[in-house]
Amino acid sequence: MRALLWLMLLPFGAMAAGEGAWQASGRGVTLNHRGVAASSAPLASSQAVSGLITLVAWRYELNGPTPAGLNVRLCSQTRCVTLDGQSGTTWGLQGVPAVEPLRFVWDVPGGGRLLPALNVRRNQVIVNYR
Repeated sequence: MRALLWLMLLPFGAMAAGEGAWQASGRGVTLNHRGVAASSAPLASSQAVSGLITLVAWRYELNGPTPAGLNVRLCSQTRCVTLDGQSGTTWGLQGVPAVEPLRFVWDVPGGGRLLPALNVRRNQVIVNYR
């Protein structure tokens, strides 16, 4: 619960420091096979923004268990960063134009069917920029 509250307050702290922020969320993906990557729909600002990304907070929710070996990346058009949990922050996209949409990319290495399938309920990002 504390993490969720922090994610909700992050944009207000950023704006108080003279920066901007945007938030976007969307439905996730279903991944049925190992060795196949799946990408979320693009997450982008609903308003015109300018500046460069400083810090990105992310969060995703799964329906069901996390498959062994799950790789999750958050990608702009030019760069990807590996995420190390279902929520957190990263400086890894620092310097990317804040107008670029972001995508979550999911994969489980190996081959064959995933049982049960990976079902991502929701993806969310909060992008701080300056």
